[in-house]
Amino acid sequence: MAAKVTTKNLYDAAKNGDVATLEDLMQQEPNLAGEVLYARSRNVLHIAAMHGQGGIVEVLSSHRQLARDVDSQNSTPLHIAAAQGSLHVALKLISMAPETCLWRDCHNMNPLHIAAVNGHINILQKLLETNSSPVVERVHRGETVLHLCIKYNRLVSLKFLVEKFRELVCAKDDDGETVLHLAVRFNQLQTIRYLVKQPYIEKKAHNSLGKTALQILNEIPHTPRYSDMEKLLKIRSTQKISNVFPNLTDTTMVVVVLIATMAFQAAVSPPGGVWQEHTASHKAGDAVMASTHPKLYKQFVRANTIAFGSAIITIFLITTRQPSGRIVFLLISLFTMWLSLASIALSYGASIMVISPNMETQSLVPVIIVVVVVSLGIIGFIYVYSIIREWFLRRDTALPRSHTSSDRVINNVGRVLRSSGPKT
Repeated sequence: MAAKVTTKNLYDAAKNGDVATLEDLMQQEPNLAGEVLYARSRNVLHIAAMHGQGGIVEVLSSHRQLARDVDSQNSTPLHIAAAQGSLHVALKLISMAPETCLWRDCHNMNPLHIAAVNGHINILQKLLETNSSPVVERVHRGETVLHLCIKYNRLVSLKFLVEKFRELVCAKDDDGETVLHLAVRFNQLQTIRYLVKQPYIEKKAHNSLGKTALQILNEIPHTPRYSDMEKLLKIRSTQKISNVFPNLTDTTMVVVVLIATMAFQAAVSPPGGVWQEHTASHKAGDAVMASTHPKLYKQFVRANTIAFGSAIITIFLITTRQPSGRIVFLLISLFTMWLSLASIALSYGASIMVISPNMETQSLVPVIIVVVVVSLGIIGFIYVYSIIREWFLRRDTALPRSHTSSDRVINNVGRVLRSSGPKT
């Protein structure tokens, strides 16, 4: 009984930060700190961390095993310090047992997860400086630390982590949902406003049910924040171009590099070749086309120069890796790409007129008309296709569950079975 009283006194000293009493008790009984009396199987270091008693942790710093002990919730003292927000205590515990940064409690959460969901940025930063690997660990159902920030409504932690680990923004849980899906479900307007401003966020990412964040918003009951969230999630009219036209990819780079190569080759080896000797009217190396078709040659040079220059500009814009969400860069890149395609087509038309018989008197105007009509036709086709596709997606989303294909099959099977059953 006396031993229990002594252990209780030790716990009271740790709770109240009474360093002198704790040192006296430990001098009387050196093994007393290892005894567990408190509820949930917490040792004296758990209690000190719970109450933010840094002085007690200093005294117990030589008892490293205490920092590795777990309570009935599988929590170490560092888990508790991360939850309570005591930076001094957390730093001492990290130095005593740095490996506990990776340990998980009964909820599958490590101390970094705990600090994030409680909004303790100072502890979060120190844990990352010690070991950044816990940030990529996932909890139940594949949720990342960013998913936890949404669930616990910790925008400050979310912002801190997004700045350091941008690749986690588009990570999906076991249900295929990103943090944007989750923010919509939890009606967090400020979080949505922050997320949609990030250039790397995928606003149209689909979960495992094929639904975007906007489609999820349309399914939940309207709230006072509904219209604001809908505006944030919808693509603005000036931004629809990024959905209508294909993204600038490596394939686009191959195309513009090929155009630049063709334009350069046409410049040094013009159609019809070059003169091989000096004469009164020309010199060696001059384009034959400049003498035989001077007006057409000027048009050829202009088209070829525009094709080469616009291709070089497109290559430069792509290599800068500007996000496709920045509409200015997207528009400039798309314009220069189309300009290079149209110009190389005109250059080709001029070349054909020079080397083909019976076309000396033909004009380049029909070629220009054909190029313009074809270009506008392709652009119009892509735009109409995107509108039709968007309409079908919205219609499918708006259908009630009873109208889905699987339910229609079930209903048809049910009708067949009923019709083949006994007649009453």
